[in-house]
Amino acid sequence: MPYKRPSHGVKNQAEKEKELEQNIVMVSAARTPFGRYGGSLKEMDYYELGAIPMAEVIKRVDLEPGLVGEVFWGVGDTSVCRDVYTPVAARQSLIGAGLPPETASVSFDKACVSAMSAVKMGCGAIRLGEIKVAIGGGATSFSRVPLVVRDLRHSGFRRGDVTMEDPLYALGYKDFNPVSVDTDNVAFEYGISREEQDEWAAASHRKYGEAWTAGKFRDEIMPLEIKLPRQEPYQLDIDEQYRSDASQEKLGRLKPIYGTRAITPGNAPGLNDGAAAILIMSADTADELGLEPLASIVAMTSIATKTDRMAEAPGLAMQKVLAMADISLEQVDYLEINEAFAAVPLVSLVRLCDGDKQKAQRLKSRTNVNGSAIAIGHANTASGARIMMNLMYELRRGGGGYAMGAICGGLAQADACLIKV
Repeated sequence: MPYKRPSHGVKNQAEKEKELEQNIVMVSAARTPFGRYGGSLKEMDYYELGAIPMAEVIKRVDLEPGLVGEVFWGVGDTSVCRDVYTPVAARQSLIGAGLPPETASVSFDKACVSAMSAVKMGCGAIRLGEIKVAIGGGATSFSRVPLVVRDLRHSGFRRGDVTMEDPLYALGYKDFNPVSVDTDNVAFEYGISREEQDEWAAASHRKYGEAWTAGKFRDEIMPLEIKLPRQEPYQLDIDEQYRSDASQEKLGRLKPIYGTRAITPGNAPGLNDGAAAILIMSADTADELGLEPLASIVAMTSIATKTDRMAEAPGLAMQKVLAMADISLEQVDYLEINEAFAAVPLVSLVRLCDGDKQKAQRLKSRTNVNGSAIAIGHANTASGARIMMNLMYELRRGGGGYAMGAICGGLAQADACLIKV
């Protein structure tokens, strides 16, 4: 059932003014380019990767680092850390970024929704009055995921073969289907064809290429100087997953994976490396500090649904966030639904429209206008913050309005946000 906002009566003018004072605003947002698996960021230390956008969002607005009350940081895989056992990745990254050691932090894992949830957690702490300024975001390094050897510690092993496990193969959860299989099943149920999915994937690359050529990503992407062994240093200022020659015809020649009907390496995102951060505070704090709000965060939510229904989850979260804000879908100028697979935005648009496929078709022109994870890459615990900043910068280029983003992950959880410029 669609979420319905509880009725508490009509707000009076004093309540509306108080609510406006409590608005949370984004004042700075930046990310690294997203690297391909085994690409330009493969040698980068995980803590250093996270520190890069943390330091950048502070630098861009010349903020005194000590004003940041807390850092909320998505960390989906601790095996990539030097300190594998209970690392404090947010803390180690923030110290590397030049924040004072007195800065509180939270490192947490909600899989792909982590970075958007990180921003939401920061909003909650600000609204509670505990802090005035927060950083939300996350970092992922698929390239540094190690192979795993289990059950040797107490087995008395002396000689012979051992079996290594690749955590990235058939990515998902051991007691459940691979996420690709669940997505494929739901897409089939919705009548979404392989051709539709390949068409969406090709469009993601095309729209990304057009946006990058137009300079749209300069606001959010920090060019990085890359120094790899036995190579000349070079500057990375583009997301490496992007393929300028991607076409529906080429994608159509790829074979489905893991026994699915339609999920292929071409209509799914890559395993990517990257980090993203957003600096948030209350509107009155921004005014006190003389900082220009880039966008207001109108509403955010987290939801969960049945574990095999991940492809629907962003649509459900979007319905809820619209109801929370008392905003109609027609008022939203831009949408982004993370391309965990091409099938996810295709399914979630239909779910958002309560099964009305014609309405969902009309929404496509407003959805993922600069491409999404299939072209940009999916550094999973950074992607939620990436979506928020991309929508924010797009609204600013277009003169303002509302934008809504959503992302799924973690056994059919999802987050959604509604922002306004």
